[in-house]
Amino acid sequence: MFRSGLSRLFRLRNANLIRFVLMLLCVVAIVTALPREKRFKYEYEKGKVWMHPDFYAPFSFAIEKTPEELEADRQEVLNDILPVYRKVGYIGERNIESFKRSFDLLWKSKYASNPNRSSNLKAGLQLLEEFYNTGIIDPAAGPGNRKRGNSLTLVENNVAGNVNLSALYTHEKALAFANVRLEKYAETDKDFLMEIIEDHLQPNVIFDEALTTKLEQEALSSISQKRGLVQKGELIVRKGSVVTDEVYQRLNSIKNQYQRSIIFSGDRRIIMLGQFLLVATPMALIMLFLYYFRRDVFKDYRKLLLVLLIVAVILSILSWILKTTTLDIYLIPYCIVPIIIRLLFDSRMALNIHLLVVTLAGFLVPNGFEFVFLQVTAGMTAIYSIRNLLRRSQFLLSSLLILLTYYVAFLGLSITHEGSFQNIEWQKFLIFMISVVLSLLAYPLIYLFEKLFGITSEITLMELTNTNSPILRDLAFNAPGTFQHSLQVANLAEAAIYKIGGNALLVRAGALYHDIGKMKSPSYFKENQNKGYNPHDKLTYDESARIIIRHVTDGIAMARKKSIPEDIVNFIQTHHGTTRVDYFYQSFLKNFPDRIMDEQIFRYPGPIPFTKEQAVLMLADSVEAASRSLKEPNATNIESLVDRIVDYKIEQNQLVNSDITLRDIATIRSIFKEMLISIYHARIEYPKAASEIN
Repeated sequence: MFRSGLSRLFRLRNANLIRFVLMLLCVVAIVTALPREKRFKYEYEKGKVWMHPDFYAPFSFAIEKTPEELEADRQEVLNDILPVYRKVGYIGERNIESFKRSFDLLWKSKYASNPNRSSNLKAGLQLLEEFYNTGIIDPAAGPGNRKRGNSLTLVENNVAGNVNLSALYTHEKALAFANVRLEKYAETDKDFLMEIIEDHLQPNVIFDEALTTKLEQEALSSISQKRGLVQKGELIVRKGSVVTDEVYQRLNSIKNQYQRSIIFSGDRRIIMLGQFLLVATPMALIMLFLYYFRRDVFKDYRKLLLVLLIVAVILSILSWILKTTTLDIYLIPYCIVPIIIRLLFDSRMALNIHLLVVTLAGFLVPNGFEFVFLQVTAGMTAIYSIRNLLRRSQFLLSSLLILLTYYVAFLGLSITHEGSFQNIEWQKFLIFMISVVLSLLAYPLIYLFEKLFGITSEITLMELTNTNSPILRDLAFNAPGTFQHSLQVANLAEAAIYKIGGNALLVRAGALYHDIGKMKSPSYFKENQNKGYNPHDKLTYDESARIIIRHVTDGIAMARKKSIPEDIVNFIQTHHGTTRVDYFYQSFLKNFPDRIMDEQIFRYPGPIPFTKEQAVLMLADSVEAASRSLKEPNATNIESLVDRIVDYKIEQNQLVNSDITLRDIATIRSIFKEMLISIYHARIEYPKAASEIN
């Protein structure tokens, strides 16, 4: 005995050590992902009262410019940078030479002899030289929205100078000038020259994109990020005063300087120790919650690992975004945590874990209180909106409610801070929408977790309770009486578990599948027998008992072959517990009083129910089966029947392993009586102990 007790103690300690190691690995994973920076210990908001003690500058620091000030400086600098153009000499030379060749060819084809040839050629060349020497520009091929006024920088022969756009020629301006100039020369053929000149006009003042960009970048890099200086010991804000725009910017400046300074002067090991303690505290609380309120999850390594994995992943993603990217922290689908936990476990567990996760995350993000408020309200909406999952469409409705919660809460916070609608960050509404859409990933993730960790979600239970599923259709066809019995048991058990608290969807699924083993030999069970024929008449009592008992093992084998979740298989195993098939046992004793028979032949293999849901199903199954044998199902007989069966289960210690109280049992009695009073099913009456056959 001492050795066996020592062995159990060793196993218990070893199991607890494994759980501790799992929690420790989760904490280490989260801490490893966290950014190593010192935290500014004061929280503040623009327009709010400073609730902390008078704050003096602990060191001298420069005041950082606001984003609006930096943007104004940027625009001012860009306005001072003129777009740069280059005058390309070879363009003019090439077009002038081409003009000469075209002039000779076209002149000969038009005039056999004309003494004004030289004057016409000279006039055309003078105009082209004027245009190309001054410069021809195409405004449409310029810098676009970077154009500043009518001035530009013109580079010619590596010499730059500022030029007004009006001093240069455009294609239209050059033609108009040529038309006016040629009108003054009577000996020139204006139409002839205008046609050739137009063909040889090409912009030679070209926008230099690379040089303009370089000058802009150099100018932007010279913009100072600071404005003004605060000396060490200077008062920044007094307790009770309002945080104005100027004070807010000073606080932001010292906060940024404070957190950046730790990179060079802080001890990373101390920071890591603080982060370890910070993360370990809520993780320990999660473990305590599971130990006290969800012992089944605490004892199951797979379920415990899944919970810790979900927490570690979501916090690691947040840490990665804070440390390595510029993505908005609200893009992370935080509500995916309560959704997954709720659908795999229960609402209370989902709420507790979500609260601890977002509280811990609130220490890592800016404006932690606002973050926690938004995520807690959205998470609670997610949990409440899928409290009873009956249809897949509830996912869509839940998403819309989560999004609405985000919008209303954020709008309320923004209006409170700004006092107007003008400075609200409307882009956050799109970010919240993306986050909620990403939360829908919970659906495929739940399927993945079910397969990897052997957990049954309410989505799977919802599919199993569909009476059009193949196995339930087979049950309805091969054993119609058993199918109707299962439906009635499901109604009774679901009503009872809903009242006392439990997983109603799980108990309904268990009730629908608890007797599927009867499909192997349906005619051996009263609800499927035709009048006047009973195959048990040809069997001995022990053979009949074996057939009756075998429907449990047959059901287990059938369920596992059809990949029915183990949570449902447990209902098949436990719905009779270790009770006797008393009808055949008592019949054997009555007819063979002198023979010795092993009582275990007449007992179900068990185990007895070990959850509240399984206990309720056992009671509902026995009560519904026995109620069919009542010839006069009046209120008195029904109440007596329910009390007798429930008392028998208690006397046989069938409920000792289930988490069910005397108050729960009293409630179950009342519900069964109320529901059965209106039910009448004609059935052959067994002796009192016959209530234990089914």
